[in-house]
Amino acid sequence: IHHNVESVGALSLFSIPSGDDGRHCKGQHSISYTLSRNQTVVVEYTHDKDTDMFQVGRSTESPIDFVVTDTISGSQNTDEAQITQSTISRFACRIVCDRDEPYTARIFAAGFDSSKNIFLGEKAAKWKNPDGHMDGLTTNGVLVMHPRGGFTEESQPGVWREISVCGDVYTLRETRSAQQRGKLVESETNVLQDGSLIDLCGATLLWRTADGLFHTPTQKHIEALRQEINAARPQCPVGLNTLAFPSINRKEVVEEKQPWAYLSCGHVHGYHNWGHRSDTEANERECPMCRTVGPYVPLWLGCEAGFYVDAGPPTHAFTPCGHVCSEKSAKYWSQIPLPHGTHAFHAACPFCATQLVGEQNCIKLIFQGPID
Repeated sequence: IHHNVESVGALSLFSIPSGDDGRHCKGQHSISYTLSRNQTVVVEYTHDKDTDMFQVGRSTESPIDFVVTDTISGSQNTDEAQITQSTISRFACRIVCDRDEPYTARIFAAGFDSSKNIFLGEKAAKWKNPDGHMDGLTTNGVLVMHPRGGFTEESQPGVWREISVCGDVYTLRETRSAQQRGKLVESETNVLQDGSLIDLCGATLLWRTADGLFHTPTQKHIEALRQEINAARPQCPVGLNTLAFPSINRKEVVEEKQPWAYLSCGHVHGYHNWGHRSDTEANERECPMCRTVGPYVPLWLGCEAGFYVDAGPPTHAFTPCGHVCSEKSAKYWSQIPLPHGTHAFHAACPFCATQLVGEQNCIKLIFQGPID
């Protein structure tokens, strides 16, 4: 059985296996579907000179082009927070890109290993389609969500789907690693769009196209926004000292002039050590402006330009991490349900992966201008 969907030509991604097992010839890519101890179906793939293949996964072996490790929430990003057992597959997925315009990119679950083989074990979900070709799913699955309206100011979350080894689109399984596949969605394809999210069960990737990035704000624009808000000399309404967002390079160090905010109301202050309402809840503080009680955190300007859906000013902060970006970007990410664990979904800050909380998951900031 031959499928002309895989490309290996001109990339030289794979080394020749040291001990060929005889199931396929040297240089040949194949997918092995183990149906039982006595029966294995081997599907061989031909070379395709019109496409390039790129592989994503946890493995550091040479066939993997983009090594992906588990994403740790920003609040736990310390040396002690070691991943004991990753849920990301060593060879998680492969992306096949056309060499000619419009450079269409398609995603497939699983990836070829150093012996040029994809091996689906006996317990992996697999089946024979009506047209006779074999297909299957990886243990934890490769999920994709295409936003409605593209990755723009008008974007809305799409529906999460699962991609099969051969690139078909299915509804989600009951749990991440359930044996029973979802239903085939014939009206949808595995073509990646600007803003598509790829979830590998442990990390979520954002796919941006070249054209999409052309319309995205640049690092220089974000730096200009930072300088513009600092030039307005926002002040702490209590201490009356001038506040300033630190430079992007110093995103881990809380500086003396750093703006802080009460995330329940959005009032921006400089740091102060009063307003504690509880000995047990260290971060429950009372805002001196409106007496609203809630988290009190330093504010950080979100510095990854690819996450912005527009070029608007930084007016909103995610709760509870305090990352700041434009209103439309904050509201977009606040309503995206990202996969979490084997069956849960929740919104998360794109800049640090912290799970979002609160009524809207973000808050409009209220700055006090200079009194003079």
